[in-house]
Amino acid sequence: MRGIFDTAVNAFRVESIRKRLLYTFLILGIFMLGGLVPVPGLDGEKFSELVRQWGQLGSIMDFVSGGGLFHATIFAMGISPYINASIIIQLLQVVIPALEDMSKEGEAGRKKITKITRYSAVGLAFVQACLFCYSTRSAMVSTLPTWLNAILVVLSFTAGTCLVVWLGEKINDIGIGNGVSLIIFAGIVTRLPDMAKTLYLKAVDVSSFFDNRVLGIVMGILMFVAVAIVAVAIIVFVIYVQNAERRLTVQYSKKVIGRSQRGGNKDYIPLKVNQSGVMPVIFAMSILAIPSMVVTFFFRNSDNAVAKWFGSEFTGSVYYYIIYFLLIIGFTFFYSAIQFHPIEIANNINKNGGAISGIRAGKPTSDFIAQVAHRLNWVDAFFLSLVCIVPTVVGILTGLQNVWFAGTSVLILTGVANDLINQVESELEVRSPKGFLDDMGLLKGRRK
Repeated sequence: MRGIFDTAVNAFRVESIRKRLLYTFLILGIFMLGGLVPVPGLDGEKFSELVRQWGQLGSIMDFVSGGGLFHATIFAMGISPYINASIIIQLLQVVIPALEDMSKEGEAGRKKITKITRYSAVGLAFVQACLFCYSTRSAMVSTLPTWLNAILVVLSFTAGTCLVVWLGEKINDIGIGNGVSLIIFAGIVTRLPDMAKTLYLKAVDVSSFFDNRVLGIVMGILMFVAVAIVAVAIIVFVIYVQNAERRLTVQYSKKVIGRSQRGGNKDYIPLKVNQSGVMPVIFAMSILAIPSMVVTFFFRNSDNAVAKWFGSEFTGSVYYYIIYFLLIIGFTFFYSAIQFHPIEIANNINKNGGAISGIRAGKPTSDFIAQVAHRLNWVDAFFLSLVCIVPTVVGILTGLQNVWFAGTSVLILTGVANDLINQVESELEVRSPKGFLDDMGLLKGRRK
């Protein structure tokens, strides 16, 4: 904790980093303010009532939007269309050679893929906005003709998503940290007071079960403290795993250049245990929301037994969590396959005259790195599944509402915070020692 505080203090002492951090906070502030702007032509209370009838699907979508959905704001869809577009484009990279080649073109290729993802997100946002408008058409209130009011609502939802995507990209370009992750982070932070209120009300309900008022208050406090301790323990566990890494020792050969000798030292390659971050969880949630979303939008009043089951019983059932578990495992390996390249790592080691102890250079080295990464993927997948599913079990046992996303919230909050701190520390290291001291003005006295 002290190290994090010192990093924050040192970052604000450096002018360039301070400006980037303040710009990031400004963008997040704009996002929070945008979540208060209502969509014109909608009855907010009636819209919220209709969306709450969607059950856990509505809660998931409201969670991703940072509470904008239940309040019928212009940011009601949040960043979810962009996330879905990213999933689709990344999946298509495996089956479309042109996209796969584009992803291997370095920075230029990544910019092209980002542009394609952006336009795809706008298209998905428009489609999703039309579905929202159709499903909640009874909540539309306006003096305008119905068709014109529908266009206004659809364009408001779509424009809100486009603005959120633009804010995220501005953080990537000028601020510090991952823009999309930070926007999701900000949305979750806005929900923390509601989560604390829910826990408090549950503690009050527990205390009311006892005839002895003093005993009831004590039991309510004990329950509140116990849940808080479990939450802290989960946070500590998540941070520990997210920072854990498997280090592969690399021995570099000695080189004689002129009269000097270079190399011959040992170094290591860090392979993170939680290499995929929280993306497999977000991908799995997005995929599982599709069946319920289709049923809710198109077959809500249908008498078909299958449609009724998907609309009311699938989300939250045993089958849902089994598929959720399998999707997390599958997306963990998929995300690692498209982000982690053992052949490139092996080639870099060989070019720099290094070798992993006991492993021959070339294909054996890449195979060894791939094998280690494969084992870490299993640990990562079970870790993500444990953190996401255990809070659901706790919610079922304790009766706490909306605790199902507590594990996902912890993963996102800690992951984004860790990533932000690591980027700030990297910026500080670039200026260290002399540049960093110059920026803080610690060398001015010595120069005089």
